[in-house]
Amino acid sequence: MAGRAAMLVNLGTVVMTVLTLASFVEGFGVNWGNIASHPLNPDIVVRMLKENKINKVKLFDADSWTMNALAGSGMEVMVGIPNNLLETLADDYGNAKDWVKENITAYMRKDGVNIKYVAVGNEPFLSAYNGSYLKTTFPALKNIHRALKEAGHTDVMKATIPQNAEVYQSANDKPSEGDFRSDVKQIMLDIVKFFHDNDLPFTVNIYPFLSLYLNQHFPVEYAFFDGNGQTIPDNGKNYDNVFDANYDTLVYALNKAGIKDMKIIVGEVGWPTDGHKYATPKLAEKFYAGLMKRLAKDVGTPLRPEKLEVYLFGLLDEDMKSILPGPFERHWGIFR
Repeated sequence: MAGRAAMLVNLGTVVMTVLTLASFVEGFGVNWGNIASHPLNPDIVVRMLKENKINKVKLFDADSWTMNALAGSGMEVMVGIPNNLLETLADDYGNAKDWVKENITAYMRKDGVNIKYVAVGNEPFLSAYNGSYLKTTFPALKNIHRALKEAGHTDVMKATIPQNAEVYQSANDKPSEGDFRSDVKQIMLDIVKFFHDNDLPFTVNIYPFLSLYLNQHFPVEYAFFDGNGQTIPDNGKNYDNVFDANYDTLVYALNKAGIKDMKIIVGEVGWPTDGHKYATPKLAEKFYAGLMKRLAKDVGTPLRPEKLEVYLFGLLDEDMKSILPGPFERHWGIFR
């Protein structure tokens, strides 16, 4: 317990809210990013995760030091492929086959790594990228899926593409008007059809904080789960928070694509603790308290009332991240 106590530095109520409720929640994980000037030893991080009963982790690469630290832990792992590898993997199936051999198959041994998902890219269709990955993401996904299948791994793991919620939108902010963004609509339709045909999940990153940050007129309470803000009626469903509305906007977009039952994973959701007037430990605690209580009850959204699969963002503050989106980018950590 001394080691655990030493890690719970300064975030106080945020950490304790997550960890106190964690024992009542199954199926949630954390994002483990490492864009830091002094990254923690992966062995320490894995021990910290296990001591705090967090048994699922999402990575942004396949760093061997991190992967070896996870070997034998039993933790479910989503391994990431950075965007800068998408072109290489898209251009040559042999490259994808080699990547799978070196970063997946190498850990599929007794007391190896419990890899459940392979994340191909990270938010590759973000509008800020100006279409840089539009031509490479889907071919890279298909090559990685094929390589995983040929290696005999698809019975235990699935490929996916973590997308920012920006890839879909609603003209009037009501979920029922949800559809994929016009400039990426055709490629998204192709991707979700491939997901459906191969039983792959849709992964989406949803950030209520950013709704508040990007719109000065956004109703503050609508970013939380307390039900204290406005309620928006839509097609017989009532929405009292932006997370539910955002998630169900995706459900409607999938429905319009003819897909009714696709598994959805929330790849990132969280609240920063510094760098903006709304990025405070107090509001982070409020957000996580509502989210974790929701997860503990196995209550989903109005359109998808079943249990949610969620990865919190993120595990640790990352002091080398770009602050172009805002200073808060370096302060998403539950732990410091």
